[in-house]
Amino acid sequence: MSVLVLIEHGEGALKDASLSTITAATQLGEVHALVAGDGAEAQQAAEAAAKVQGVAKVLIASDPAYAQMLAENVAPVLVSLMGNYDALLCNATSEGKNIAPRVAALLDVMQVSDVLSIEGTDTFTRPIYAGNAVATVQSSDAKKVLTVRGTAFAKAAAEGGNAPVETVSATGDAGLSSFVGRETSKSERPELTSARVVVSGGRALGSSEQFHALIDPLADKLHAAVGASRAAVDAGYAPNDYQVGQTGKIVAPEVYVAVGISGAIQHLAGMKDSKIIVAINKDEDAPIFQVADLGLVGDLFQIVPEITEKL
Repeated sequence: MSVLVLIEHGEGALKDASLSTITAATQLGEVHALVAGDGAEAQQAAEAAAKVQGVAKVLIASDPAYAQMLAENVAPVLVSLMGNYDALLCNATSEGKNIAPRVAALLDVMQVSDVLSIEGTDTFTRPIYAGNAVATVQSSDAKKVLTVRGTAFAKAAAEGGNAPVETVSATGDAGLSSFVGRETSKSERPELTSARVVVSGGRALGSSEQFHALIDPLADKLHAAVGASRAAVDAGYAPNDYQVGQTGKIVAPEVYVAVGISGAIQHLAGMKDSKIIVAINKDEDAPIFQVADLGLVGDLFQIVPEITEKL
């Protein structure tokens, strides 16, 4: 079985989610990776992809139309290549979820989303009901289009490979959309979805000022990324890109610290695969304690500063 993986990259470096998707792809067959981008940055990303263990060949499509990875422009080049492949794997990220459905529609096949495991060349598992159940899905389509949940697979080694790099024809600008602008947040902390430790705050923190006054120092001591529940984001305590949960980011760090988070089902869907979960909440009946490995029942305004001081 031949497999094509769409590589996500930024500033010439591969995104961690793509390394996990490559691991998933190796369970299906020979892996070729496509890097779509523009100029030197795309070339740099292609060279990085060629070093990843498990990648047999790297394809590079370079065109200014791919600089922002607009789905309307990237999907046609993927479709043009799929005649040579049995499956396409994309990351289950905002970028992958934007591109993969368009490719599936153009190929007239169904998409299997948020794949958690590869059970066979046509059989996969994926979460349903906000992660409360796992469905086994079998696809009879000749071409498989999958989005892969990165937290479910180990990252492929970024060094040790030596795949050849081949240029493929670019399909150019489809003329269906245009890039207007991008607003991104800059942080010295680790990226939320790839951090080893995550400290998240909930609505119980009461205000944006208290959220940052308590959560940020603890995260700094632990060299952790900062997350938040949807309730905290909706209340304006934290920006949208901090949100962890079904409608936010899916994380699976080694340690997840939930501060003042009750544990609504939508939040648990985004973090319950964490290796160790620490919960701090004054309500001993909070659902978060049902999944927590360590639980502290008490006033977070006393507990968190004390923990931060002792670290």
